[in-house]
Amino acid sequence: MEINSAHMSGTVMIVDDELFFRKMLRDILEEKGFTVVAEAEDGLEAIEKYRQHHPDIIILDIYMPEKSGFEAAREIISYDNNAKVLICSGSGYDEDVEAALSTGARDVILKPFIPKEVVDTVSKLIREKNTF
Repeated sequence: MEINSAHMSGTVMIVDDELFFRKMLRDILEEKGFTVVAEAEDGLEAIEKYRQHHPDIIILDIYMPEKSGFEAAREIISYDNNAKVLICSGSGYDEDVEAALSTGARDVILKPFIPKEVVDTVSKLIREKNTF
């Protein structure tokens, strides 16, 4: 399946408690030239690995053990207010989307992932990062 012809570059960290979704995101992003520098399976691990790797983008699931994506997003953004957080969720409920954005996250992508939407959203955030 062709997503788009341009390859992008940038570093990404993927945080989801389900290996299936981490692998799916890794495959989508690496196929388009992004580098996945770290993965984590809960919010606590996400915070620790963000501090180690400082990826351009961090993709955080909302509902995870230890710390939710909402809590992890707030902590990461308070640690680095330039952090580009992208929340992913299986819930399309407006309340969840609004709560995600209220953490300081830049955008939300929904499960099941549509590869073109994932690549377009991450690409947009990478370009924002490169304009500063």
